[in-house]
Amino acid sequence: MPHATATFNGKVIAETDKFEHVEGNVYFPPDTVDQSVLTKTSLTTVCPWKGTASYYTISVDGKEAKDAAWYYPDPKTSKAMPLKDHVAFYKSKVDVKSE
Repeated sequence: MPHATATFNGKVIAETDKFEHVEGNVYFPPDTVDQSVLTKTSLTTVCPWKGTASYYTISVDGKEAKDAAWYYPDPKTSKAMPLKDHVAFYKSKVDVKSE
């Protein structure tokens, strides 16, 4: 069975057996992410087929990773709908593993 985890500053902040894998990124369902470590930021970016991404800063035990996670609250295309509200993490800032 597939399994994915995201770890930041030694703490598992997301873990699931059901995730989306798109363009090299693991998208975690929102209920599998520790929301207590996330703070919404004002940053947004636009993907031509996924739509506008919103960002989170991650904070764990005094360490912070600014704009290190993103999600699509309103996907632009039907192909992107499975990603709605799923959270992805920058691999350069968060240790993401999937099997």
